[in-house]
Amino acid sequence: MSAARQLRCAMAQLNLVVGDVDGNTSRIVAAANEARDRYRADVVMLPELAVSGYPPEDLLFHSGMRLQVARSLQRLKQEVRGITLIAGYPEYHGSEIYNSAIVIRDGAVLANHRKACLPNYRVFDEKRYFTPGNQPTVVEIRGVKAGVIVCEDCWDPAPSRQVREAGAQVLLVINASPYEVDKQAQRERVVGERVRETGIPVVFVNLIGGQDELVFDGNSFVMDSHGEVTQRAPAFTEGMYAVDLRLEASGSVHPVPADRVPLQGQEESVYGALVQGTRDYVNKHRFPGVVMGLSGGIDSALTLVIAADALGAEHVHSVSMPSRYTSQMSRDDAALQAEKLHVKHSEISIEGMFEATLAALKNEFAGRAPDTSEENIQSRCRGVLLMGISNKTGKMLLTTGNKSEMAVGYATLYGDMAGGFAPIKDCSKLLVYRLAHWRNSQSEVIPTRVIDRPPSAELRFDQKDTDSLPPYEILDPILEAFIEEDLSVDQIAARGFDRATVGRILDLVKRNEYKRRQAPPGVRVSGRAFGRDWRYPITSGYKAH
Repeated sequence: MSAARQLRCAMAQLNLVVGDVDGNTSRIVAAANEARDRYRADVVMLPELAVSGYPPEDLLFHSGMRLQVARSLQRLKQEVRGITLIAGYPEYHGSEIYNSAIVIRDGAVLANHRKACLPNYRVFDEKRYFTPGNQPTVVEIRGVKAGVIVCEDCWDPAPSRQVREAGAQVLLVINASPYEVDKQAQRERVVGERVRETGIPVVFVNLIGGQDELVFDGNSFVMDSHGEVTQRAPAFTEGMYAVDLRLEASGSVHPVPADRVPLQGQEESVYGALVQGTRDYVNKHRFPGVVMGLSGGIDSALTLVIAADALGAEHVHSVSMPSRYTSQMSRDDAALQAEKLHVKHSEISIEGMFEATLAALKNEFAGRAPDTSEENIQSRCRGVLLMGISNKTGKMLLTTGNKSEMAVGYATLYGDMAGGFAPIKDCSKLLVYRLAHWRNSQSEVIPTRVIDRPPSAELRFDQKDTDSLPPYEILDPILEAFIEEDLSVDQIAARGFDRATVGRILDLVKRNEYKRRQAPPGVRVSGRAFGRDWRYPITSGYKAH
């Protein structure tokens, strides 16, 4: 077949930085040059809003952003030569802003697609910023008529149908589709529906990288007109992936099968998201590393491994801070894990600080029995030490709380909640155990008895989590039903849970919203995380029934 009967497309799966318009533009130009020179591509696809990064949020309203985007488009027209470029950018038109994809070739704008379907659910609030487009975009590239759409346009049947009716032979989709558990399988199901409706193949390029609590996993892929995935890029890996599209005499387009990376299992993909999100949060903020408390429990143990895998052991500092209630087992296991991972490790007793604080409060506490006040003081003593190390070294403090604890308020404000980033904030306790087992199956870096022992905050003698909470096998399904499914007390109880327990747990979730509002951001991996897609009032008279 002659070269004119084949179109080579390059999917540029890149990790871009929100707000760094000049830096992102330089990366787009470099990607176009690489696609042209190394891969001999005819067209290169960049992710949604590649110019500004995704999501730019209220930066879009800043006049400086508008000027920088205009300057970026001029650079792309001037500096990209010998290849067709498709890149996402915020298009300013008078008082309107569009989420657009520009198609440029040798200084000329061949087409411009304005995203028609603006998501406004879960983590998305694009209707706050953008005006929807209403026209299909089809552009001819080396004899192939390509329909160009942006992300959510592919989740609604109308835009794909419109470009097919306008003569498109292949669908090119640029995306910034964030990660959550099983999201890639969901994407491929949705794209398969569009393929069945239109009868044309799809090239789907996705962003990668962490942006605050969102993580983008890549997993760019190609699907033929029969709904078969013919090519899939790896998750959480930057790269350029060439796609060959054959144009038959009949006018149909067939992707040439290429590397199809297998889909990751749940534990592997969640762990990859946690590592990616932690790495990008630390590095994009230019912190020299992280410091964190290492208690000898499973939450801090998993967080330490994530940090070491994300940043390298040389950039991680763990600190054990025993009190009179800390077991020797906890101290030993913390030191052992730090040694296994080759991270810097310190042990600093909080006993003197704890005693001094109790002495200072002696008169105020007189006549009152010990309670959670004394427990929280210990946690805050640890927070003071960790923040001191953070301030002195410039390293960011990681917190180690999980989603189950954050849901019911089993955490201390200005204590173990103090910090800049919370890697496992969206991981239930049961998921923490699954991830610990999975990571140890790769190489045993978490001491076995850390996983096997009953969980305890060790803030009083012989304390167990179950003193305050139901077993996690009961707690976590109740929380998931309420947080991710919005079920009522009666609906959850109908699944076999004690109604009084369900009511108590849901009341704890409601009453502890004030804590979560003050918590650091963390990686979103579930269908609904505390943060962007959880907007409950702090002050509320609502009774969960």
